[in-house]
Amino acid sequence: QLQMAESGGGSMQAGGSLRLSCALSGFTWGRYCLAWFRQVPGKERDGVATIDDNNKIRYIGSVEGRFTISVDKAKNALNLQMNNLRSSDSAMYYCTYSPDNDWCYLHETKYYTDWGQGTQVTVSS
Repeated sequence: QLQMAESGGGSMQAGGSLRLSCALSGFTWGRYCLAWFRQVPGKERDGVATIDDNNKIRYIGSVEGRFTISVDKAKNALNLQMNNLRSSDSAMYYCTYSPDNDWCYLHETKYYTDWGQGTQVTVSS
């Protein structure tokens, strides 16, 4: 059974960097889509970045060029390097998994079957 656990969140001033990691327990590196979503209170959870088993990567426009999603198969981990942080990046960040790389959607949560508990990122201006 897959278990996902985020780490690396915290508080940071605008312009700083954070690296989020998601430990993947019980994960098999077959066909997959892995993603980072984020959510602020009162708003829907929305995608930030996705990566699939073909190493196809997608970002939302507001993080393009600042965030980098990657996988570390040796450590069974999904990572998100966040540079040049903005106050608008403040949110709870979740890692998530979809069993089909055809379902690697940035703006749809229904295709993702497993979620971590989230890690809070707070950026002050």
